[in-house]
Amino acid sequence: MVRSLFRKIILPILFRLGFFKFIKETQGTQTPITFSTWFVQKILGFNKSAYWPMHFSSTLVGGWRNVYSGIEVSPGLSPGCYIQAMGKIYIGDYTQVAANVGLISSNHELNDNRKHTIGYIRIGKYCWIGMGAIILPKVTLGDYTIVGAGAVVTKSFPEGYCVIAGNPARKIKDLDPGSCVLHKSDYEYNGYIKAKDFKAFSKNLYVHE
Repeated sequence: MVRSLFRKIILPILFRLGFFKFIKETQGTQTPITFSTWFVQKILGFNKSAYWPMHFSSTLVGGWRNVYSGIEVSPGLSPGCYIQAMGKIYIGDYTQVAANVGLISSNHELNDNRKHTIGYIRIGKYCWIGMGAIILPKVTLGDYTIVGAGAVVTKSFPEGYCVIAGNPARKIKDLDPGSCVLHKSDYEYNGYIKAKDFKAFSKNLYVHE
């Protein structure tokens, strides 16, 4: 009853007063922000440092400043993701990340597992990273790369416009760039931040467009 009262009466009042615009304006997008996601993250403190919405069961390691999260991109919003950002991670606009995905930007050294070799991950725009996929360090994926569920991506596919799958991932299909839709939402957000304000905010990041 209390939750229903909050949603039906209090939230609409807060919207009219200009609060929580990101909740109202991201509904209907690929990464809708809910009040419960915001509350658990920003008030209860699960993944509090991330400037994009994350599920409480996902994990961010290595620091939010190493992550560039594009428009309508929220790695870890789906449950069970592991974002290892010891190296830099760049994810382009409108790329979606499914549940249980691992983004691993650095790896243990072969001869001394106490040490890490720092790498990077660069993912283009309009990509789709399927459930349970793992992307390893020093991988670049071009725009419109579709990564199949459970794939382990060990090398780059910078040309994009393709479907990759398997362990290790290999190209199984090329996509026609002319048939790929470059859609845009009416309201654009980089996580909780309006896209028009993100350029100034991104100066706080270690990885840039």
